[in-house]
Amino acid sequence: MTESYMKRLSFALLDAVTDKDPAVQEQVCSALCALGELRPAEMLRACEEYLKKHDKLAHPYRAVILRAMETVLSSHIHKLDKDTASAIILLASNEMTRTKELGCDWQQAASSVLVAVGKRFTNQVMEEVLSRFQPGLLPHCSVLQTLSSLSVSNAFGMVPFLPSILSTMLPMLSMAKQDAMRVMFCCALQHFSESTLEYLANLDQAPDPTVRRDTFAADIFSAYDILFHQWLQTRDAKLRLAVVAALGPMSHLLPSEKLEEQLPKLLPGVLSLYKKHAETFQISKSLGQILEAAVSLGSRTLEVQLDALLAVLHSQICVPVESSSPLVMGSWNEVLRCFTVLARCSPDRLLAFLLPRLDTSNERLRVGTLHILRHVINSAAAQMEAKKPFVLSSMRLPLLDTNNKVKRAVVQVISAMAHHGYLEQPGGEVMIEYIVQQCALPLEQEPEKQNLEGEALAAEDSVRAVSISTLYLVSTTVDRMSDVLWPYLLEFLTPVRFTAALTPLCRSLVHLALKRQEAGADTLLVQYDTHTNLPSLYAVTTRLLVVSSSPYLGNGRGAASLRLLKVLQQNIHPLLAQRWETTIALLLEYLDEHTEETLSLKEWEEKLLMSHLCPSLLMAAYPGLALLSTAQLRGHLQTSWPS
Repeated sequence: MTESYMKRLSFALLDAVTDKDPAVQEQVCSALCALGELRPAEMLRACEEYLKKHDKLAHPYRAVILRAMETVLSSHIHKLDKDTASAIILLASNEMTRTKELGCDWQQAASSVLVAVGKRFTNQVMEEVLSRFQPGLLPHCSVLQTLSSLSVSNAFGMVPFLPSILSTMLPMLSMAKQDAMRVMFCCALQHFSESTLEYLANLDQAPDPTVRRDTFAADIFSAYDILFHQWLQTRDAKLRLAVVAALGPMSHLLPSEKLEEQLPKLLPGVLSLYKKHAETFQISKSLGQILEAAVSLGSRTLEVQLDALLAVLHSQICVPVESSSPLVMGSWNEVLRCFTVLARCSPDRLLAFLLPRLDTSNERLRVGTLHILRHVINSAAAQMEAKKPFVLSSMRLPLLDTNNKVKRAVVQVISAMAHHGYLEQPGGEVMIEYIVQQCALPLEQEPEKQNLEGEALAAEDSVRAVSISTLYLVSTTVDRMSDVLWPYLLEFLTPVRFTAALTPLCRSLVHLALKRQEAGADTLLVQYDTHTNLPSLYAVTTRLLVVSSSPYLGNGRGAASLRLLKVLQQNIHPLLAQRWETTIALLLEYLDEHTEETLSLKEWEEKLLMSHLCPSLLMAAYPGLALLSTAQLRGHLQTSWPS
């Protein structure tokens, strides 16, 4: 394909961009991108030449072409030569500043082209953009946006320019009177601060490792003074959120003494915004960043503010959530992040605030507190290590709560405890029993039809389902729980009240037993002298055989029970091992070949009774019963244990 042919083909497509059908315009954009994949340089030069020749082409069509150019540049910037890059930089700069109209797609597309080129040709792009960023003159909004976006996409390339950019920008802040322009300045300061922090965090890879935080401290504080004391007081909600979004990363660059001086005003100022905004993501994110900055400098002021902080943050977690949108969930996560920061610096104060709130009868307060507790158990494990007994004892009343939302939250807290060694402490077995109790909830009670906010609950979110998945997860993935759960879970096999939990119990016990077998045969043997509450293995075996007679009840408890019997054979009687190995495999194979609809229960029961399992068990346990008939075996087992 020759360049001239490529150019003619590109121009033919570009002529079609003015079609009134938006779908056709998108097809043209896709076709241009496809050409750019084959011959990026030729396609880009054709687009650049076309836009220069068609100066009167309407803005929406110009935006389509610029979007296609940006897509190709993002993928093939390494193939771009310097001359083509210079032509594209000049074109995009002119395009984005041709009109003072704000926020149109055309300007955004032109800015994105500059950002894409700037990932490789940083100096050339900066030379062009800074020529339009002159001292004493308010810049075009697109210029600010481009500088902001460049700092995000190429921190290593941009940070060396920031000292001169900031010194030029600071006098402009007092000149900006329109809220839209102030928002752009806030976004720029936010992204400049974020890219600076990224640069400082990766100095070992940075082009100039001599850059220091105090290089930016004075300029950032001057900007902070205007943003916090003047612009934050505006009535414009968008500007307030832009200000608070900038203050978060800026706080890490303030001089330490200035941050400490400002915290008594800064923290209440940010907290007060919760009352003014329904959308709180930026507030929570910024607050977390400010708290991190305060903790990193060892602030004493933070201790004075702690009670107010905890109260406001707690209320944010306990407020009813009306949506599961990414923004709402993002705000939730940012508030939890604030609790992590506070847990790491003041664990005693945090627990003194949280644990009494577990005793409340208010569902939302209890659920919210449990969510926070679970989070800090996971995220501040080192600081919570010495607090394990207090946390365990504080769970006494939540364990008695019958509300299903509270139950789900309790199960989640217990899961976190299992991962961090809480259940190995005295009182940990109570938590395990609670999980088993929830696994045994009747199916007809789960799930709730709706939660308190009127939202339907999925079956997988029911208390029973969450508890079953938690029990299996803890059994199979938390190595430290093996000695806690084995053989303790055997206690729950025989009480009738745990019948509905037999399937998950058997599955967990099978995994635990197999893992212990791998470690050595002796580790699987049950030591009754140290586990006096365990039922006898003959009682366990009888129980499992009886419930296996109805194999599809309880989500397949027949197969689960037989698999457990298979791994327990050495414990039950050494002489049964080889016989049971073969017999149970045949029974499981028979179940696999049938469904609940096709299985004859009478045939299955006969197979079970005459499969050497029941006679072997009775011979081992009661030698005098070895010659009983099938009917007599059935009667003896059912008398020993009702199904």
